[in-house]
Amino acid sequence: MKRGLTGQYRFSLVGGEKVKAFIPKPLPPHPHIRMDGTFQRRLEAAQLALGRLDSISLLIPDPYIFLYSYIRREAVLSSQIEGTQSSLSDLMLFELKGEPSVPIDDVVEVSNYVAAMEHGIKRMKEGFPLCKRLLREMHQKLLSRGRGSQASPGEFRHSQNWIGGTRPGNAHFVPPPPGEVEDCMSDLEKFIHDEHTPYPALIKAALIHVQFETIHPFLDGNGRIGRLLISFILHNDKILSEPLLYLSLYFKQHREEYYRLLDSVRNDGDWETWLDFFLYGVEQTARNAVETAKRLHILFTDDAKKVESLGRLTNSALRIFECLRERPFVTYNEIKKRTGLTLPTITKGMSGLMGLGIAKELSGKQRNQIFCYDRYLSILNEEMEM
Repeated sequence: MKRGLTGQYRFSLVGGEKVKAFIPKPLPPHPHIRMDGTFQRRLEAAQLALGRLDSISLLIPDPYIFLYSYIRREAVLSSQIEGTQSSLSDLMLFELKGEPSVPIDDVVEVSNYVAAMEHGIKRMKEGFPLCKRLLREMHQKLLSRGRGSQASPGEFRHSQNWIGGTRPGNAHFVPPPPGEVEDCMSDLEKFIHDEHTPYPALIKAALIHVQFETIHPFLDGNGRIGRLLISFILHNDKILSEPLLYLSLYFKQHREEYYRLLDSVRNDGDWETWLDFFLYGVEQTARNAVETAKRLHILFTDDAKKVESLGRLTNSALRIFECLRERPFVTYNEIKKRTGLTLPTITKGMSGLMGLGIAKELSGKQRNQIFCYDRYLSILNEEMEM
């Protein structure tokens, strides 16, 4: 349905140029979303896929293992959309204090993203509401180090930003003037917590994502916070017990269509086409995540059985294997810290795991060696390239 312009343009002078900035109307859309039979089937398919994703904790004894890897996978993908070159291996090596294969600024940027995600998850588990303040706190973590650290971390912007082009005067899109940002975000916060909205959480998440991207409240990092917001809305509304749905890969694969549909919502009020695109992405992403979890569960179970064939080494090797399940990259010192095993015992146990093809040494050094659970990492990387 084409409702027409979903906001108003306001002209102002920026750097001596006349600039046309867009101020969105508060949510929800008017008229209401048209939820016909086709739309309902798409919504139901997405909700079913999300339900299966949420039940992942029944499949994996420790769902934190899956959350750990998926947070980092999303951090890499979301940051790649913004132009970084860091891989999942680079990030995990950086966290282990190893040597990444890309510029350190790229890895720091991804590591900041992990910190922002984990901060948001922790705060919400403590009962803190999903609100403007939490988004600012996450933004502060996101831009705490490296590139972007001069772009007012943790603050809504006080100057005009733009999307596309070299300046506001020739930009593809100019978000609201800085003086409108606080009011726009307050309206968005009200909609997030509106218990009387007629829309289910999935539709709310889709509407809120577009509105946030349109407001673009920060000088930098809007895309990453906006993509995180989707999963946090579903977690906040108790659709997901853990924020496990991350759409960065889907948006990356369909980048041109994604930006076209955002423009279509703003200029034409065509929320339905955006929602169809969004719901299909949720369904596919949730299905892929469930399949990945199943593959990891099978891998962990099969490899644990292999470890049990090591005779006298079995007990210590299983404890080392558990470390590799939790973190695909480890060092002897890290294993010692986490298990309390002696260095000779760790050395023998790791040799057993390497003999089984479970672990692989990466550094080629005699000291400060780094070991990798190669097949675990391969499954995560394979899904990132789908």
